[in-house]
Amino acid sequence: MKRVLLLLLFLMVPVCPALAADLHLAVAANFTGPMEQLKPVFEKATGHKLIIAYGTVGKFYAQIKNGAPFELLISSDEATPKKLENDGLAVAESRFTYAIGKLMLWSTKPGLVDGKGEVLKRGEFKYLAIANPKLAVYGAAAVDVMKKLGVYEQLQAKLVFGENITQTYQFTATGNAELGFVALSQIYKNGVYADGSYWQVPFNLYPRIKQDVVLLTRGRDNPAGKALLTFLQSPGTKQIIRSYGYDI
Repeated sequence: MKRVLLLLLFLMVPVCPALAADLHLAVAANFTGPMEQLKPVFEKATGHKLIIAYGTVGKFYAQIKNGAPFELLISSDEATPKKLENDGLAVAESRFTYAIGKLMLWSTKPGLVDGKGEVLKRGEFKYLAIANPKLAVYGAAAVDVMKKLGVYEQLQAKLVFGENITQTYQFTATGNAELGFVALSQIYKNGVYADGSYWQVPFNLYPRIKQDVVLLTRGRDNPAGKALLTFLQSPGTKQIIRSYGYDI
């Protein structure tokens, strides 16, 4: 309750039921946890309603290009919002970075993943889950890590690909893959990690995951879109985002 009140205190969006609107937004899968926590707070504070689709930015980009009715994109990278700007499909002055993502190697088995990622070099496991690197930023980052460690070729036969980071997490959480590259936000909340073993991949092994949000041209005149952009920059919202392990 205190957190909700804090968010309402910091939220500088006037409540006006007469102007309440629906907002269709595409949200990167790694941000599912924070977004599900923030959604009811935003809706209660503003009267607006969020209609959310979660997935990979690669698919979202193709869908937006083909006329999908999204009005705002909460991306897992900065490249996709920039491409949409260049395509004339996003409002350039609306874009900003809302979070810096972190990549983790995680297993539900205690002791399997060591603190230096040496498990990847030993290869004593059957399957390693990663998100599709052609569509998912975290999947591409995982490939970069394996290549820098010199293990990518030897692990090819062990890789199982999730459509997005959520499916990758599910493969790992259910034990269908003994370990997987996931987002920190999926296994961390308020200083507590999920059960099992993990390695936070050093930043020098993969490109910085700078996650941007942008208002799409379809939502230029939707008051809910502008309200959500303001909401994401409020101190209370940033506190929630940090609680999932993101940097800001």
